Amino acid sequence: MNFLYQFGIYFYQFVAILVSPFNEKARSFVKGQRRVFKELKVRFPVAEKVVWVHCASLGEFEQGRPLIEAIKNQYPSYKVMLTFFSPSGYEVRKNYAEADMVSYLPLDTKAKVRRFLDLVKPEVAFFVKYEFWQNYFAELAARKIPLYLVSVIFRPEQLFFTSKPQGQWYRNILKGVAHFFVQNQQSADLLQRIGFPNYTITGDTRFDRVAEIAAARKDLPIVEEFKGDSLLLVAGSSWRPDEELLVEYLKANPAVKIVFAPHEVKEANVARLVSLIEAPVVRYTTGALANLKDARVLIVDCIGVLSSVYRYADVAYIGGGFGVGIHNTLEAAIYNIPVLFGPNYLRFQEAVELVERGLAFPVTKSTEVVDKLDELFGSPDVRSKIAAGCAQFMGENVGATQKIMQKVFNN
Repeated sequence: MNFLYQFGIYFYQFVAILVSPFNEKARSFVKGQRRVFKELKVRFPVAEKVVWVHCASLGEFEQGRPLIEAIKNQYPSYKVMLTFFSPSGYEVRKNYAEADMVSYLPLDTKAKVRRFLDLVKPEVAFFVKYEFWQNYFAELAARKIPLYLVSVIFRPEQLFFTSKPQGQWYRNILKGVAHFFVQNQQSADLLQRIGFPNYTITGDTRFDRVAEIAAARKDLPIVEEFKGDSLLLVAGSSWRPDEELLVEYLKANPAVKIVFAPHEVKEANVARLVSLIEAPVVRYTTGALANLKDARVLIVDCIGVLSSVYRYADVAYIGGGFGVGIHNTLEAAIYNIPVLFGPNYLRFQEAVELVERGLAFPVTKSTEVVDKLDELFGSPDVRSKIAAGCAQFMGENVGATQKIMQKVFNN
């Protein structure tokens, strides 16, 4: 298994180089890997203590961010090293101010792992959610550098828990972890079953992040004027299948207005969405010059405001559920509103729990969308009951970051 693992790492690198002339993401990855040690030599070593936080991509960064900011707030003398595996994470967050350095994670070969740790010399390492790198885990343990997994979630079908021969090899990787901060009881039970009692159920640090965002929400006069006295549906991070369903509902329900915040805000996609809607449409970037009250649809054709837009919604729809998976449901739920999304949500623990509590509703076809939206918009009492449930749900889950800080730094 060791040989196959090492071969897989080198093969991944080879394929990335091979396709890089034709694929922007692969090209960014290859360039980042080539320059990573040159940049590290300039920045390290440092005299101060270094805390290393690793995130696969943007989603994991949102889980790691509350932890990074808590460390910088409570231990300002610590240096924070933030690494990404994915180019999409690195390129978006390479200038993140709370980290003292942002870098690609060097590939998990023994030589590169040793070189990386020789340069950075972290006092402690945090890996967020889904990153299990054999050589990093083993070398951190050999150097007695404590490694903590944050907001991790395990499922029975993962190889760690299988009786197949490779299962033991994967379980051995976990021996390098000092402590697991897991999201739920199932993850704790699975770890206990294979002999890892070193866990704490803390929940998901993203709850802390969305609570911070909601507390710092912006007033958006354009959205407020657009809504007026109408019922408002906000469709966040929407994709084409989501939009086609909701446009059908819009046509049949003149009392409801919709804000679309599409996942992709490039002009071609926004123009496609405009052409799909047979109703008066206004774009957010030109809304100050438009007749907002007469418009039925407002399209958020920019980034950075969606989390504040949700505060004006009576109901939210989260996109992505007809593709690879839904986007962030918590950004909407923090405002105590009902949430709808497509069928691909089962990999997202918070969405599953919202559904189980009757606070969120998966839909698979237009008739289900119509029935559920009619029910929600037609009954203030139903929405009030859901609001109370959302408030309780969020209250139960906020605080994971401080639990981790207390465990790791003995606060």
